[in-house]
Amino acid sequence: MNLADLVSHLDTELRIAEIADYSNALNGLQLENRTGKVTKIVAAVDATLPVMKKAIAAGADLLIVHHGLFWTGLQTWTGPVFQKIKVALDAGLAVYSSHLPLDFHPTLGNDAVLARALGFEPSGNFMKTKGSENGAKIETEIDRDELVQRLATATGARVHLCPGGPTTCRKIGIMTGGAGSEVATVAKAGIDTFITGEGPHWSYTLAEEIGVNLIYGGHYATETFGVKALSAYIETKFGIPWEFVDHPTGL
Repeated sequence: MNLADLVSHLDTELRIAEIADYSNALNGLQLENRTGKVTKIVAAVDATLPVMKKAIAAGADLLIVHHGLFWTGLQTWTGPVFQKIKVALDAGLAVYSSHLPLDFHPTLGNDAVLARALGFEPSGNFMKTKGSENGAKIETEIDRDELVQRLATATGARVHLCPGGPTTCRKIGIMTGGAGSEVATVAKAGIDTFITGEGPHWSYTLAEEIGVNLIYGGHYATETFGVKALSAYIETKFGIPWEFVDHPTGL
């Protein structure tokens, strides 16, 4: 498939132009390849040098990530930055990144796909980030310990619980990644159990004080879902094979 055609479709599907994001996200195509074609996709969370090398070894000519090449800000093309650009150009590897647009997508996004992996169907959103409605809201009734076990099973990672809220969870909110600092805002939205990836130290003590269950599933682990769902969607729609490259940070 033509790279330009696929990028155009993804930009529209993910509403890249409509959803505001952090300046370093630079959502969309971040690096072209020399052929302008896509024959295999590798999905990953981060566009790091080890990940790019794994993608090339897997025979990919397009790498789809959640955190792109410029996540750490403006940098000179030296050292590891130069190495990333060089290995990609030499191997003909294009890079496409989607941060908040992929988080917020109602069917392919990290929040929604994680909710379904836990056995729930989101009933709507409960937050607004940079002007966009987001966060998967779940209205159910489940024992807190069972929910923690489901999250550990879905992510395959260690789960950390602050048991500040009820032992029976009824209003669950999911916002993947590093959203722990939003715990007070989440509580005001009526959420009694907040699932995210990670957050600051004070988020634990605050969750205890305001009566919210705060469940950390890992920043990396909770954000593997969107890139997998997006790549599977591409394969179904356009027939391009894909695989996931796992390179966990443990955070």
